[in-house]
Formats: sequence, C-alpha cells, structure tokens
Amino acid sequence: MSALIDEDLFVISHVKGRWILDSRGNPTVEAEVRTLGGGLGVAAVPAGASKGTHEAIELRDNSKEFHGKGVEKAVRNINDIISKELVGLDSREQKEIDNIMISLDGTPNKSRLGANAILAVSLAVAKAAANTYGLPLFQYLGGIYARTLPVPLMNIINGGKHAGNQLRIQEFLIAPAGTDTFKDALRIGSE
Repeated sequence: MSALIDEDLFVISHVKGRWILDSRGNPTVEAEVRTLGGGLGVAAVPAGASKGTHEAIELRDNSKEFHGKGVEKAVRNINDIISKELVGLDSREQKEIDNIMISLDGTPNKSRLGANAILAVSLAVAKAAANTYGLPLFQYLGGIYARTLPVPLMNIINGGKHAGNQLRIQEFLIAPAGTDTFKDALRIGSE
C-alpha cells in the first residue's frame, strides 16, 4: 500500500446515513462521513415544530410508522445516491460538495433528496474535514478570525404556532457570553 500524501488525507472514504430520535422523540437524519486521514464527522439535523412557507422540504416517509414522521427515504437517499457521488472527493471543498448535492436533488426546495439528508451530510463533511486537520469546527470554519469559542443560544420563551399562546415571535433566546469556557456559558444559561 502506498503512503498517503497530505492531500489524500482529506479524501472522503465513507458516507453513511441513519435515523436517530430527536429531543421530541421523532426520527431525524444523522450522517457519518470519514476521510482517508481518519477524520470523522457526525451530524444530526434539527426539525422545527412549525415550518415556514419558504423553508426547504424535510423528507418524511408519511407511512404508519412514527405517525408518518419516519425518515427512511432520506436515509436511503444518503446511502444510495449521495454517498456514491461524494466518496473520493476532497472534504475541504465544501461549496463544491454542497453544489453537487443540490444539483443531484434538482428541485428548488430540496424535495427529492430531502433537505434533512443534504444538511446532515453537508455538516458531517465539514466536521470530518475539521477533524482531519485536528481542529474544532469553529476554528476550521472561522480560520484566523476564529478568536472566540461558540456561545450557546438557549430558548427561554416559546411563541408562534407550536407554543399555544398569542406571541407572534417564535422564540426568545439568551446567549450567555463573556465566559472563559463553553461549559461555563452552558451552566450560566441553565441557571
């Protein structure tokens, strides 16, 4: 076996989709991407309780399992369509990879492959590239400008269609900034 050169370390060697349960107990899509350099990226997509009219389409099975909220179709699209196109590509070429998936989908609202499939793979690719470099995602994406750690956003008041009240704003969030660590910010937000 020949030795890998640095460029080869970032080549995508594996793309796998699966379903998991989200915090509401509903199925969602999780993608796993590996590079030849041992990088690993795993990402699960969120699903909002209400959908905007201009949002990309989250592909659901609409079958009796999980009250129609299964995501087997989206998972199959990752494993049968998306993976075949991405294995062998450079994980650092995020824009190219995203454009390939959008082109494969071929719809303006991502309804063929599912926005949930595309987003999970896109984020997993970015995490795999960052992991191959040995960097946290925020530093990989932010480059030399990534001077601060991410700050958690925490929902404190719900509004909109899914809240059961008259608030016209969907969420009120707090951002506990100014701490030395993400752990401290998370604790302050929780308290």
